[in-house]
Amino acid sequence: MAMNMETKLRNFHQAKWDEPIIFELTSPGERGILIPEAEAKVVAESGSLETLVPAGIRRKKRPALPEMSQMHVLRHFMRLSQMNMGADFTVDVGQGTCTMKYSPKINERYANHPKLTELHPLQDESTVQGMLELTYNLEQYMKELSGLERFTFQPGGGSQAILAMTSICQAYFESKGEGHKRDEIITTIFSHPSDAAAAAVKGYKIITLYQGENGLPDLEALKAVVSDRTAALFITNPEDTGIYNPEIEAFVQTVHEVGGLCGYDQANLNGIIGITRAKEAGFDMSFFNLHKTFSAPHGCGGPAGGALGVSEELVRFLPKPLASFDGEKYYIDSDLKDSIGKVRNFMGVAPVILKAYGWIRAVGAEGLVEAARVAVLNNNYMLKHIREIRGADASFGDGYRIEQVRYSWQQLYEDTGITSEDVSIRMADFGMHLWSSHHPFIVPQPFTIEPTEAYSKAELDEYLAVLRQVSHEAYTNPKMLKNAPYNSCCHRVNNEPLDNPEKWAITWRSYQNKWVKEECVVEELA
Repeated sequence: MAMNMETKLRNFHQAKWDEPIIFELTSPGERGILIPEAEAKVVAESGSLETLVPAGIRRKKRPALPEMSQMHVLRHFMRLSQMNMGADFTVDVGQGTCTMKYSPKINERYANHPKLTELHPLQDESTVQGMLELTYNLEQYMKELSGLERFTFQPGGGSQAILAMTSICQAYFESKGEGHKRDEIITTIFSHPSDAAAAAVKGYKIITLYQGENGLPDLEALKAVVSDRTAALFITNPEDTGIYNPEIEAFVQTVHEVGGLCGYDQANLNGIIGITRAKEAGFDMSFFNLHKTFSAPHGCGGPAGGALGVSEELVRFLPKPLASFDGEKYYIDSDLKDSIGKVRNFMGVAPVILKAYGWIRAVGAEGLVEAARVAVLNNNYMLKHIREIRGADASFGDGYRIEQVRYSWQQLYEDTGITSEDVSIRMADFGMHLWSSHHPFIVPQPFTIEPTEAYSKAELDEYLAVLRQVSHEAYTNPKMLKNAPYNSCCHRVNNEPLDNPEKWAITWRSYQNKWVKEECVVEELA
């Protein structure tokens, strides 16, 4: 049955294939392609494999790979793709802080072109002038959008960019002889959790500022904790509530007054791209996520790209190498005497750099600002209508938000016993996703929605219709939600914390080892 155009609800039903793991589908001896053996004349001319490949790097036995025909491999991955939900299938505004915006397919074509896919990072720089030019030019756009001096694309995403910021901060104070004393980094509860986590990994003491009634950290609270031990302030703005901090420049100045650095977490720039810049707020470091703001897909955690920029004073500490231009040719620049080294191999993920560059070139300067304005418009359209849905609310006042909102189903929970997780699971029956927000759950029964500029009013209305329907069911038939999902490819997942390595396996080999071990124990007990 087609979508009901009056209610805006689809008769969604997800494919369910009960697909085995590919290793379980193996058929010994089956091949996708048969590679012909080298002819005798070729072997005589070039030598045997044993003489061509040094013994030290030759395998002792064949790799334990699945053995399947091409057709079976294709079917396997097609079936798995049909059991996914994402921007190419559904209205994905419920992805929240992960921000999965639409990526133009033409950029995918470019990224899959052999001229890019056949490149190797160890080629001589004279043979990769095109890729170096792309990287260099993308850096110029990042510099214009931030006001900062230089950028690296080496970090594999926002969290790694934060780790790089922390490492730069550490190296900077060590160069000044203050490394032993500057041991505190300040962040806020609604900044991304990685701002605290990355700093903790580097050994810093974390000071967290909490929100006031307006949802923003208090400037006086910051003044109370800064000292000569302050290494840096790492802060997101707008924070995960979507509220823009109008005192951000004063926050930066307060930290600078005690000699600390300021790192701007702008992983999500969707609502302010081309409108505000890190430089004007006084930041020393800032990063963007190419897979959020600049359209390159997130890729389920990777490949991604964290574009990290720094002020002139901190350029010498950047990860190396960088892509530079001497007026005639592009070159790989490793001349950073105080570099923190590498946070990842080479210069970043080339396809992600290309996609971000292509998106910026396509929309142009005016298009970047228009994208921000439409993202804010979409977000506040959703905010108005969600506040009208029974059981839903947005904390911290009635003002407008920038690019997202951290909503709450607390009233729904108090009235019906239905949790935010219950709502999220039921949403899957309509082909929708609902992000339940980062821990800790400061906002009770939270959910975060973030419509980027890619979505039309019709798509937003469809998503709102599903939220209204689920709210109606919660009040009239809560068992409907407690027993959901009905149309998804799988039922409820086991929410037991995955902190016991004995209960999970990340590779087929480790899974087999644990399974065999368990079987042996069972046999012994029998």
